[in-house]
Amino acid sequence: MYRNYILNQVDESLLGKEILLSGWVNRRRDHGSLIFIDLRDRYGFVQLVFDPNDFPVAHKLAETLRSEFVISITGTVRMRPDGNENLNLKSGKVELIVSELRILSKSKTTPFEIDSDKEVGEEIRLKYRYLDLRRERLKNNIILRHNVIKYIRDFMSSNNFLEIETPILIKGTPEGSREYMVPSRLYPGQFYVLPQSPQQLKQLLMVGGFDRYFQIARCFRDEDQRGDRQPEFTQLDMEFSFVNESDVLDLNEKLFFELLKEFKPDVNLVFPQAVRMTYSEAMNNYGSDKPDLRYDLKFADVTSLFSKSEFKVFSEVIAMDGFIKALKVPGVAGEFSRKVIDELTEVAKIYKAKGLAYLSFVNGEIVSPIAKFMSEAELNSLKVDLDLTENDMVFFAADKFDVACTALGQVRIAVAKKLNLANENDYAVCWVTDFPMFEYSEDFGEMQAAHHPFTSPRLDQLEILDTEPYKAISRAYDLVLNGNEIGGGSIRIHDQELQSKVFSILGISKEDAQIRFGHMLEAFEYGVPPHAGIAWGLDRLIMIFAGEPNIREVMAFPKDSKAKDLMLGAPTPMPKQNLDDLHISVLDSE
Repeated sequence: MYRNYILNQVDESLLGKEILLSGWVNRRRDHGSLIFIDLRDRYGFVQLVFDPNDFPVAHKLAETLRSEFVISITGTVRMRPDGNENLNLKSGKVELIVSELRILSKSKTTPFEIDSDKEVGEEIRLKYRYLDLRRERLKNNIILRHNVIKYIRDFMSSNNFLEIETPILIKGTPEGSREYMVPSRLYPGQFYVLPQSPQQLKQLLMVGGFDRYFQIARCFRDEDQRGDRQPEFTQLDMEFSFVNESDVLDLNEKLFFELLKEFKPDVNLVFPQAVRMTYSEAMNNYGSDKPDLRYDLKFADVTSLFSKSEFKVFSEVIAMDGFIKALKVPGVAGEFSRKVIDELTEVAKIYKAKGLAYLSFVNGEIVSPIAKFMSEAELNSLKVDLDLTENDMVFFAADKFDVACTALGQVRIAVAKKLNLANENDYAVCWVTDFPMFEYSEDFGEMQAAHHPFTSPRLDQLEILDTEPYKAISRAYDLVLNGNEIGGGSIRIHDQELQSKVFSILGISKEDAQIRFGHMLEAFEYGVPPHAGIAWGLDRLIMIFAGEPNIREVMAFPKDSKAKDLMLGAPTPMPKQNLDDLHISVLDSE
């Protein structure tokens, strides 16, 4: 036996009792002849005392202890001397006088301090992740992750959902992101893929009659990495039968607010419930399909105001069916220097805007490099329509709808950061609905599904699919928290004929559809219930709950920003024999 108590169970209730503990040496302190050891396990800390007068053998061995040695001790619980209590610890009023010490494992000097909050380079933290996991920050994040997922499982089960595992080795049916391919040894030249999501499988579960499914699902995408992306990640996946949008949104909103109550009870809710807006409203008002509503910076559409303007920068855009969007920022005219304006202009240009026009309202007059190109009527209309007051500034984006909105949306975010408008303790939750059904891919020069090809169009859009499919609106929805997409889903197509039409619009021939999705089309011939679903990015949600800057901080063994595993040293070349068994030859990179 190595222990009969864990460290957070040690307190005054055990006074005078001899107990057995095990853990890591967190810190050693020599006070004259006495040696003090802070013992650590996953649960807490306990102070150990080694006295040469009472237990000389244990004291002699304690002289050899170093940080991160693993030890087991027998000792008697006693009160700490007055004034030496540590009220931050559950065991902070007591200590153990050690009678017997066993060293279970020794440790080299660690590459960084385990008992310190000092910043350590991410590369070394990832290489020695098993040591990083011993530190309080990461340990607490992993415990938070466990508790959130357990709460979700209990909630889903209490609402009649069944947790069903779907396979990891599946058929490749590209849906947008690159897939990880797994070669088959038994079938030369053929491949499995790792799932980007359980999308098709969970829809087939609906065909199978399991009307409420969920899974804490592992998913894989071979794509470029960012702070909130990983090649493998975890999502809360769910699917329902016989539901409409409100059924899905209501249940997920209830789960979300219960999670907040349980794990973030002290946050300030900007809105008592999730705001609901369409994609069109989100883009028109905030320039983003995942708007941060913690701050009230809203766009105005001033296109009509300049429809006959002599200011050619605006009028020429309007003549090409473009839009003029305006963002009023109250009271910053004396605060935003030319340098700040140039920085915001560069932000707009990153998102394809040609520039960023601006004006200030100072001493009751509009001051701007573009004011001389505007008529008195246009200037007066701006004052009234934008309700300008002293020291207000206005930024303009003029371009195609998507470019104007997106560029000014990023300026909005940059302005909020400069002014510290987004309080980390504020939580603003919203649903964005009615997304476009399709989007044009400049990379591939073709239309793609904006969500995925199984998303249903709105029922009033069916005729548009035959005439102007690029204008069609889908029954998709996203859950957004503080400018982060937390989850996304849709009402699914359950009609085989409609599904075939969507494939056709996407340029998927009947033959290709049979090759890629024949299993779905055949299943749809056997009675399919209306169904819908959603998936949450659990890593991202827990990252926000933990107040961390990226999802690597809430994953036990993440990859680095280049999708490498620095701890295991993966990926690695494989021996030729292994490749031969898989009928694979590797080409020289040159």
